[in-house]
Parts: sequence; structure tokens; C-alpha cells
Amino acid sequence: MTTETTTAPNPDFATLVKGAVSSMPAAKHLGFDFGAIAPGEAEIVQPYRAELTEHNGYFQGGVLGMLADFAGGSAAGTLLPPGWVNMTIDYTVKIVAPAKGDKVIARGRVVKSSTTVTVAAADVYAVTGESETLCATALVTMRNIDLNRS
Repeated sequence: MTTETTTAPNPDFATLVKGAVSSMPAAKHLGFDFGAIAPGEAEIVQPYRAELTEHNGYFQGGVLGMLADFAGGSAAGTLLPPGWVNMTIDYTVKIVAPAKGDKVIARGRVVKSSTTVTVAAADVYAVTGESETLCATALVTMRNIDLNRS
């Protein structure tokens, strides 16, 4: 899969994406932090919390899906002009390995962007110390919305 090299049309993209995503109830519940964020890319770091795990400390599949969705949406949001937001219209998550570790990192990247729809991919890793294990992949499709026209 080839990603496009792009430039953010909004110089405050990182602040705006972090603020928009962090205001969402599901994001508040998860309590994750942003890692690296660049035009077309976003990283979300979810520390281990017992209430987000099941079966002897493995992160829940639904948590992995939400993190992948947020990482993909955040990556897409970095490429939107001021006054625009995106809304997930579809996402597919494939769990490839159990997710157990000190934290989970979701790395989103834009695959294809346009004025109306953006497609992003996300990889989710379970992390223990310096070791990362790929545990889920996702493809996220979002509709871009101009809030100024609403």
C-alpha cells in the first residue's frame, strides 16, 4: 500500500486534531495520549489500564478497534483545512495477535485523501519495554465535512 506525501493546509493541525479528538466521550473514557503527529500521520499511546483489558490482562478487541479508528481519523484530520472535521463512515479491524503489554500504540496514516472522503490505515502494536508486537490492522474511511457550510 502506497501512501501519499502531503502537506497540512492548516499550520495548527496538531493542536486542532488533539483538541477535537480529546473532546470525544470515547476518547475521554480511554484516556490515551498522542505520540508523534505529522501531516497525514498520527500516533496514539494507550497505557495499560485493567478496566480496558480482559482474559488475564489482554487489551479488549473493542479497545484496539477504537484506538485504530482514532489514529486513522487523527491522521486524516491533520490534512483538513481550518473549519473542517472528519466523521468515520466505515472501518474494518483485523486482530492478528493477542494484545498484552505495558501499553498499546496505534499508528495511523492517510492512504488516500480527497475533498470529500479520506481513507486511512492504522496498525496497532502491543508494547512491552522496547518490544512491539503487531496485534491489529485497520482501514478507516471518513467523510470530510466543512463546518462553515453547515
